[in-house]
Amino acid sequence: MAKLTKKQKEAVAKFDKNKLYSLSEAVELVKDISYTNFDASVDLDIRLGVDPRKANQMVRGSVTLPHGTGKDIKVLVLCTPDKEEEAKAAGADYVGLDDFVDKIKKGWTDIDVVITTPNVMPKVGALGRILGPRGLMPNPKTGTVTMEVGKAVEAAKAGKIDFKVDKYGIIHSAVAKLSFDKQKIVDNAAELINTIVRLKPSSAKGTYVKSIYLSSTMSPGIQVDLKSITA
Repeated sequence: MAKLTKKQKEAVAKFDKNKLYSLSEAVELVKDISYTNFDASVDLDIRLGVDPRKANQMVRGSVTLPHGTGKDIKVLVLCTPDKEEEAKAAGADYVGLDDFVDKIKKGWTDIDVVITTPNVMPKVGALGRILGPRGLMPNPKTGTVTMEVGKAVEAAKAGKIDFKVDKYGIIHSAVAKLSFDKQKIVDNAAELINTIVRLKPSSAKGTYVKSIYLSSTMSPGIQVDLKSITA
């Protein structure tokens, strides 16, 4: 087992790893125990009581965080020429089709969100093996396959994030930057958690939200009391 550094020891000493903290308390602690010399991400790890192998227990969706992510989101819109001006006017960083399809096939993925229209999905579908593992594949369920590309671009730029439970039943997502003030982090985290709670599959039995941990890049995780958010 790797030895803890001096700063890691100081961080661990500031909280009880067996205690459930309110979301507000957890945010304060994460701010206090983070020692990175860059603006770290604030992350949520939510373990759900679902079996992702069953289609009727898959939890996925999207949410627009009230205060954005703090990250400059690079958006690519793959569309036909008649939709290009709409995408550009909404703030898309890259707009086109065949040239970008070829570029992605050669390994280019320097983007955060890919939005496309239904009529070009046959071309975009061929990129699944590249975009899928990176979480970039457009999907109608998350609003990234749509004829309203302008609205989709604006939502992505405003802080819309997609989430999906992994094979272990956990949803991982960044919800803010450490430089955000406390209330903005609380608001963003609560918005994601409440959205996930509302998406509980009817087929899920037993405890739905098993645990919630809040952390920043390289910091320990603080366990959050769900009741402090849904009360």
